[in-house]
Amino acid sequence: MARVLLIEDDDSVREALALGLRRQGHEVRAAASGEEGLERAHAEPPDLVVLDLMLPGIDGFEVCRRLRRAGPVPVIMLTARGDDVDTVLGLEAGADDYVVKPTQSRVLDARIRAVLRRAGGPGPEAEREAHGDLVLDRAALTVTKRGVPLPLAPSELRLLLELAAAPGRVFSREQLLESVWGLGRQDDIRLVDAGVNRLRVKIEDNPSEPRYIQTVRGFGYRFGPL
Repeated sequence: MARVLLIEDDDSVREALALGLRRQGHEVRAAASGEEGLERAHAEPPDLVVLDLMLPGIDGFEVCRRLRRAGPVPVIMLTARGDDVDTVLGLEAGADDYVVKPTQSRVLDARIRAVLRRAGGPGPEAEREAHGDLVLDRAALTVTKRGVPLPLAPSELRLLLELAAAPGRVFSREQLLESVWGLGRQDDIRLVDAGVNRLRVKIEDNPSEPRYIQTVRGFGYRFGPL
């Protein structure tokens, strides 16, 4: 059972999803606005947040950014069908996954469980490893740069650990989509590009001229400090 915070302003959608997730065994707290959702997240930290992008007042993009600044809680965003631009912006704001509305609670439950499994990290088989100015601690699931801890979201941390496990190796987007997000080729590889862009902002001195994560055009990405 997970503690899920559901932030959705549509009463009927919110009530239906909350009821369905409770039937799936989750403990659900619901909020009808971004402001209320942030207050609930602060007062009762959830295991995962399900976040609608189109909220009155503070919109979902800003809510996601504030949640990211506060801690590494996983976020699944709810997006309307066909809103490709909003989907990309939501992923770049820090969301770990997205579900297109309308959706059934059992589908959302499956995505919640998958995100929470991945949030556990890859395990302690390797302890600390240095890559240039970056130090990765796989046991503690932390990353520091020049001794300063980096606030990485769960999907960003998994992506970095996956790439850094084989420096110099080129990973295709499809490989990263499956190993980091647990999704297949039929799913959206924009998750990978958005994840790389967010990660570069946090680990690179100059994200437009990346030192750690290089793009291999036509193939994918590779890790290796230049």
